[in-house]
Amino acid sequence: MSLRKFGRRSKGLSQTEWQYPAQGYCPEDGRYYAVRAYPRVEQSRHGVIAPAMMAAAFSLLSTTAIAFQDMASLVTSSEQGDNRWTAYMTPAPAGSVHKAEMQFVDASLITGSVAAAGINVEGIGKVAVGGVSRQAKLGVDDPDPDEGRIVRADKQGRIVTIAPVAPQRAFSAGSLLDRVSMISRPAEKSDAKMRFDKSPIEGQEIAITMAFHRPVVAKPKVPVPSMLASLITNDTPDSLALGYAPPKPDYARNSPFETILTPDESNGRFVPPIGPKDHAWAAAPLPPAAFEKKQQQCLAEAVYYEARGETVKGQVGVAQVVLNRVRNPAYPATICGVVYQNQNMLNACQFSFACDGQKHRVTEMAEWEMAKQVAKTVSAGQIWLPEVGSATHYHATYVSPKWGPTMVKVSQIGLHIFYRTRYGGWS
Repeated sequence: MSLRKFGRRSKGLSQTEWQYPAQGYCPEDGRYYAVRAYPRVEQSRHGVIAPAMMAAAFSLLSTTAIAFQDMASLVTSSEQGDNRWTAYMTPAPAGSVHKAEMQFVDASLITGSVAAAGINVEGIGKVAVGGVSRQAKLGVDDPDPDEGRIVRADKQGRIVTIAPVAPQRAFSAGSLLDRVSMISRPAEKSDAKMRFDKSPIEGQEIAITMAFHRPVVAKPKVPVPSMLASLITNDTPDSLALGYAPPKPDYARNSPFETILTPDESNGRFVPPIGPKDHAWAAAPLPPAAFEKKQQQCLAEAVYYEARGETVKGQVGVAQVVLNRVRNPAYPATICGVVYQNQNMLNACQFSFACDGQKHRVTEMAEWEMAKQVAKTVSAGQIWLPEVGSATHYHATYVSPKWGPTMVKVSQIGLHIFYRTRYGGWS
């Protein structure tokens, strides 16, 4: 039998009270007995909320200061004071590095001195602040601090004395209040320290300038016959053809090393303007011996005996072939050596007149004078025929030598056909 069957709950009470009669069954005796029983006590909801509200009200009414967030809270022993809010940071009064007079609360600041750090506290004034004083740097204990490592005995004063520069004696910058007449000329003072005077070199400026800058004198032009004037391609002849020695290096403009490593292209020597199909050896000046009287005589003989019956342009072509052989390393280095090469071999030399077994003499003086002018003009570089270029061979149109097909035909002037070797050598 359930005990709840005979019980009832009283209104307004927090527990259930069981009333008599109530019976309890005893299994040992098999009988029922009257008992008084109380179940588990249950509290109401109003009993839990009320104490919580009272605790919250008590907590709000009993607040206290836990910490401050002002500047004075950074300094130890400054928790008291009515005017805490008036404290502010200021530079240290003792300079960039000063021994801290008060310690920071934060122990992580381990340096004993802080650069340009201080605080202005109401009632105290400006003080320098710092962290907990330790002999350490950068968070690592330093057994040898700065005070121990500095040797004061070895320090001395300044060796160089510094003295202020004083103005010169009798120096005066004048005054803005001095009255100066705009009509009359001011009187000259006899104690003037500096004045402007007429220069003694006035009118000699050009002469002085010319002493430091050497003028460039234009080279005189070589007179040529009117029959050669139409063939002139270069108005500046070779300096050796004019009787001038090659100019020495100008060390005022170029260094000795630059003069040796980089030859001056404007030294007055003529370099033939070769074409893309010409051989590279043709772009070289003639040796100085080519302008000697004997060498010019040999060149004039080659022009006279080989082409005196040709036009002036044909004669120039023959002279250019002879000079090309002088420039070519495969041939002799002199004009006479080229013209009379193998002269002792009958009909087997380079120019037929030199080995045909006959004694040649100049009989036509006008043609001889023209041959000498052609030799001189072509040697000076005043005439260069691009159609002949670096040709080293020629023959008349009425002959057919065996070496003709082995070379490159470049042009024909009059009765002469000019050839260039294929590889730039002998043939």
